[in-house]
Amino acid sequence: MKFMKLGSRPDTFYTTEAVRAVSSEVSSDLIVQVQGSRYLLHKFPLLSKCLLLQRLCSETPETKHHQIVQLPDFPGGIEAFELCAKFCYGITITLSAHNIVSARCAAEYLQMTDEAEKGNLIYKIEVFFNSCILNGWRDSIVTLQGTKSLPSWSEELGITSRCIEAIASKVLANPSRVNLSNSCSRRGRDDISWCNGSESQRHDKHVTKGWWAEDIAELGIDLYWRTMIAIKSVGKPPSNLIGEALRIYASRWLPNISKDSNNANRMESDSDSAGKINSKHRLLLETITSLLPPEKGAVSCSFLLKLLKAANILNASNSSKMELARRVGIQLEEAKVSDLLIPSLSSDMVYDVEMVLNILEQFMLQGQSPPTSPVRAKGGFERRRRSRSEEKVDSEFQESRRSSSASHSSKIKVAKLVDGFLQEIAHDRNLPMSKFIAVAEAVPEFARLDHDDLYRAIDIYLKAHPDLNKSERKNLCRILDCKKLSMEACTHAAQNERLPLRVVVQVLFFEQARATTSGGRVTDIPSNIRALLTSNGDPRRPMTASFSTNATGPAEDQWSISGQKSPTSRISTLRMKLAEDDDLDESFADRIGSSSRAKASNCLLPGRPKGMFSKLWPISRSASQRH
Repeated sequence: MKFMKLGSRPDTFYTTEAVRAVSSEVSSDLIVQVQGSRYLLHKFPLLSKCLLLQRLCSETPETKHHQIVQLPDFPGGIEAFELCAKFCYGITITLSAHNIVSARCAAEYLQMTDEAEKGNLIYKIEVFFNSCILNGWRDSIVTLQGTKSLPSWSEELGITSRCIEAIASKVLANPSRVNLSNSCSRRGRDDISWCNGSESQRHDKHVTKGWWAEDIAELGIDLYWRTMIAIKSVGKPPSNLIGEALRIYASRWLPNISKDSNNANRMESDSDSAGKINSKHRLLLETITSLLPPEKGAVSCSFLLKLLKAANILNASNSSKMELARRVGIQLEEAKVSDLLIPSLSSDMVYDVEMVLNILEQFMLQGQSPPTSPVRAKGGFERRRRSRSEEKVDSEFQESRRSSSASHSSKIKVAKLVDGFLQEIAHDRNLPMSKFIAVAEAVPEFARLDHDDLYRAIDIYLKAHPDLNKSERKNLCRILDCKKLSMEACTHAAQNERLPLRVVVQVLFFEQARATTSGGRVTDIPSNIRALLTSNGDPRRPMTASFSTNATGPAEDQWSISGQKSPTSRISTLRMKLAEDDDLDESFADRIGSSSRAKASNCLLPGRPKGMFSKLWPISRSASQRH
């Protein structure tokens, strides 16, 4: 760090009972009062360099011994005044980036210009500031930080703007590599060199991209915002460097509250001082959001979701939330399930499902024209959704429009992400079924290559909501496509008493139909399903199985067929349930043609198992007769 020394005389200032004086053979004739401190000084050295003191002394009546001058609101306080006074006496003073702002403002206040004396303090400070401070990276940052104590003076004198311009020019000279590397600048912060000395030019072989990001992260949010705007407006640095700089700044100044919603609740209920801190963090987050580069991939999706979590907790503006949700939607395929678990503070639900729905909508709306966009209600994230039957009518048309932006592979990744998210939120007892279905239907059907993860999420939801009636369970299971279930999932579903019987029958039929057409021969029914149809047992006893998937979750939610025992439900139990379930969907009955029924009845089950499907045929016939 550079500095400049002025003057050659030793320091002769001393203190006596809260009064500062100068040791001299000549008695003092001027008393200057600065912020409650009194200085016994001499008119000649001060008035010869300070036009303000000249004017004040001419306007103030003289007393027998001293003339008293008061300097209220002196910029920089007593330290800055004493530095200027010592300069007038020729006492040695040292100027550096740490005190140059206060010294420059104090000299301006005292009007220490060349009009009073050639080569006055203002002139010397300006020469040092322009030739040394602004040419040094670390000096420019320290000086810019010093302007926080005197913002109006610094703005008027151009100190702030010149420092920002100097910093921006150095960043833009080479945004990813520079001779003065990050490690060098950090190790050499406290190094002192003369103004006419050369700054260290050592080059670190391990210079990292964005060498400047950590240094400017020390700035307050206002100065940081102005600096980043200058960097972005003067030149075009790589967007990923801007994004990395914002990530570093956010990690330094934003509280790590996104992982714990209880912390946020405590912050909301604390004192007024906590409220002020909360407001400060909110402003910081909204400013960072406004600085995000528009390019996709400039920041990671994980970082965007952390900002969104913080925005939710800090109650940031809706515009900031919507912008973050839009940015997340653009690169949602990069996200993880844990990233989407945004704590909910405005409802009884554990997680903010509405926010995730909004993100999914933004993902699906990439590149779409307004007519294909879902209608959004005013004042929130509520949406008007069409029924599933209506969506099926023009699903191919809609999907072809949507595929223009979000790629097929990204939609497949997002569908997998959504199913994992559903498994997490399904444990929430306060989660309405409509929200669960809305999330499941937020991605197109073709994006789910299989429905195993979706089935697992439905099973978890049924466990957590045992009070659902038959109609509600049917409505929930309509989002499940049994044809896309694996053999392992089918085995579990066929034994799952939480599922509506319609789904169990669908699973049995499609699995046997698939086995019938595979390889041109009928494969044996899995022993577990055969046991379900032929064995005896207590119908009131729940059927249990464990089906293992790659999804994470509690042990009781994972299922596997390895080592599974055959259930003991009686065939009469299925007959009784079929008799109760007399309102099976006609669409399912119609789907079973006469030829397929004959093949299924002949190939599926010999003897007693045929009786199970005998309950299905009259329903199907009555439906066809009505048409």
